[in-house]
Amino acid sequence: MNLNLTLIGQAISFAIFVWFCMKYVWPPVIAALEERSKKIADGLEAANRASRDLETAQEQAAQTLRESKEQAAEIIEQANKRANQMIDEAKEQVIADGKRLREAAQVEIEQDVVRAKEALRAQVSVLAYAGAERILGATIDEKAHSEIVEQLAKEL
Repeated sequence: MNLNLTLIGQAISFAIFVWFCMKYVWPPVIAALEERSKKIADGLEAANRASRDLETAQEQAAQTLRESKEQAAEIIEQANKRANQMIDEAKEQVIADGKRLREAAQVEIEQDVVRAKEALRAQVSVLAYAGAERILGATIDEKAHSEIVEQLAKEL
């Protein structure tokens, strides 16, 4: 046996094997590897997209929460303002009612004072008539001396 012939036969067999592998075996293996690589890349992209979507959703939730808190604070502030306004209006109404009642009472007191003065004048004029009659010893004509009596009542 010749060593050179064996080496050449093995080289030719190896070349045929390499050609056969490159023609029929290698393309399906490469296709499977590329398909697997593509699936992995798609999975990573989907994971990144899901991560971004989650971050966006969390930011939106946080923004919605902040807006809700701001609206709640605004509503509470408006309610407090309205409550204070209602209290101020009630105070003003009470003060106005108090003034009105005080003025009405003052008018009533003044009317009572005027009535009391008139009653006292009438009593004083009766007493003046009686006193004058006793002093003079005669009857005084009320109609004839009414001006004098009225002036005397006013002075008293």
